[in-house]
Amino acid sequence: MEQILSNRINSLSESQTLAMARLSRELIAEGKDIISLSIGEPDFDTPTFIKEAAKKAIDENYSHYTPVPGYIELRQAISKKFKRDNNLDYTPEQIVVSTGAKHALTNLALSILNPGDEVLLPSPYWVSYLEMIKIAEATPITITTNIDNDFKVTPEQIEAAITPKTRMIWFSTPCNPSGSVYTKEELKAIADVIVKYPNILIVSDEIYEHINFLSKHESIAQFDFIKDQVITVNGVSKGFAMTGWRIGYIGAPKWIAEGCIKMQGQFTSGTCSIAQKAAQAALEADANVTDEMLKAFKSRRDLVLKEMGEIPGLKLNEPKGAFYVFPDVTNFFGKTDGETMINNSADLSMFILNKGLVALVSGDAFGNPDCIRLSYAASEQTLTEAIRRIKTALATLK
Repeated sequence: MEQILSNRINSLSESQTLAMARLSRELIAEGKDIISLSIGEPDFDTPTFIKEAAKKAIDENYSHYTPVPGYIELRQAISKKFKRDNNLDYTPEQIVVSTGAKHALTNLALSILNPGDEVLLPSPYWVSYLEMIKIAEATPITITTNIDNDFKVTPEQIEAAITPKTRMIWFSTPCNPSGSVYTKEELKAIADVIVKYPNILIVSDEIYEHINFLSKHESIAQFDFIKDQVITVNGVSKGFAMTGWRIGYIGAPKWIAEGCIKMQGQFTSGTCSIAQKAAQAALEADANVTDEMLKAFKSRRDLVLKEMGEIPGLKLNEPKGAFYVFPDVTNFFGKTDGETMINNSADLSMFILNKGLVALVSGDAFGNPDCIRLSYAASEQTLTEAIRRIKTALATLK
């Protein structure tokens, strides 16, 4: 049989974060001492009270098909969480629970976008946004930001990029990969632009909400004049260290939620029953249950900024959330250690992997080829050793 895959899958790129994680595992299997800082996963275990809720669900026989949008009890908990933490009013009928926020985002792309639609993507963006938009046969329009403006898009840039084909704008706050966090004033300024275009929707990815070093997380849907154009995406993976449980969700206008339910009903149906009951326990808990993890991440961020700040040639900003740093590495372009020439951030990330035995991700995966991403979701001891290796490797480039 001729081995022909669809044009759709052939046009799809492999996730570069997952690809680097895979390469790291392969090198480790070969006996190499690789420190992997490439994947966006908390290194903490899921809190005990959440695991106990899952065990209880098993004992109570939550083992049957679940409603497509999620158990009503979970959607009620999400509705209360939105109100308690974000001052957002989403009824359970406006909430759809999916198998991770990635699934929720794909539902949105396939439910709303048509071929030829344009989606504005402030760069850097999370690696999978681009591919999701391509799967829906829409056109991603990148809006470039840089380290000098803290990787934040301005209202003027957004308005300049809008055309009659613009259907959506996607962004995250706190941002993966930059760690940037939009303030209430900055979100209001963006909302003031988008409200002038009632056919444009905002996808606000807030999966890193609980890893926010500012005083308070802000959601763009809080502004009443724009809320009917906003889809808020969240989940339990990052804030509650529940990556493997695969629970994400949206709050959206009802017509959008209904579209996503229809899409999900044909592709996956309802998500895992046990994981839903665990997520319900997480979201019903006091919001401060994540405080200790937040303190640890802030301490790690400060350590990484201090240690990396001592590496000549790196340009850093101070991320206000998530667990990444995204340094500008253009000072190393055109340099060599006598064997390897560094032409771009992809070359540099592979050089650091091979020479320093530390796995990072090239910035071009996130739409910014001037940078590399380092995840500090690791112990301070591991981070200290990793940065020592990076510094040693980079010092050989002349």
